[in-house]
Amino acid sequence: VILSVPRQPLRHYATPLTSDRVEAILKQLYSSLSPGYPYDENLKLSEQVYNWLIKPAKMTLEDSNIKTLIFVPDGFFRNLPMAILYDGKQYIIEEYNIALSPGLQLFPQGLKREKLSVLAVGLTEARQGFNPLPGVAGEIEEIKASIESEVLLNGKFTRDSFKAAIERKPFSIVHLATHGQFSSNPDETFLLAWSDRISIKDFDLLFQSRKLGLIEPIELLVMSACQTAAGDNRATLGLAGFALRSGARSTVASLWSVSDASTTKLMQEFYRQLIADRANKAEALRQAQLKLLQNPLYKHPYFWASFV
Repeated sequence: VILSVPRQPLRHYATPLTSDRVEAILKQLYSSLSPGYPYDENLKLSEQVYNWLIKPAKMTLEDSNIKTLIFVPDGFFRNLPMAILYDGKQYIIEEYNIALSPGLQLFPQGLKREKLSVLAVGLTEARQGFNPLPGVAGEIEEIKASIESEVLLNGKFTRDSFKAAIERKPFSIVHLATHGQFSSNPDETFLLAWSDRISIKDFDLLFQSRKLGLIEPIELLVMSACQTAAGDNRATLGLAGFALRSGARSTVASLWSVSDASTTKLMQEFYRQLIADRANKAEALRQAQLKLLQNPLYKHPYFWASFV
């Protein structure tokens, strides 16, 4: 682990383990995030990984009054939400804001607050063999109530209508409440629209004028019902690919497919924090996750930890 703390030299620490052992524990931890897995076992594995990554740096973090941890993960660590690391008493999300970065030069940026507007698109009905997402209607209603929004729902959400909306107006937030999958294989990475799919190559073209600087870049891209491909160790590279191709300054997305009801609650609180309480993006996500964690129905990390 390499630790960078402001105004201090880089620090390095290590735990002597074989890579096979590390991967076996991380895969076990990932499996333990499914709701049928014993909760105590999940905490035990989370604490073990916490002891590798955070424990040796804890004093430094406290002495430096650190509020936000930004992880640049490698290998199977990319598939795990760091919010689940457990210190024996609490999850690290209860103490720190958490963000991920695909590289040292690509840190998430703060939200520019002048005239926030949202393009919210989504599907509530079953399409192309995918389940309905009834919670999406409430999720989008909540967004509309709190911030200036344009909405493309169900039949109005196609690749062409999305492209037209993106090019027409410089939305600061694009909210995608639809099925999608991120894989390390570009051909298996897509977002579901009403009658077609938006591939990672399409995404590149959709956001071209923003990347060329003709329209302001998106401040925040939110993918609320998508997931990384099961069993694909490099699936989050697909997620990072979507984020980078959109030119968005930050992205919120899900590592696995979660309950429609809990996602709706999390997103409602996320936007409330972002708009009403003017929290930064990592803090808004953290507060939304803590609200779910405090609800007895959703305290298992399966429900609250999937969003990164």
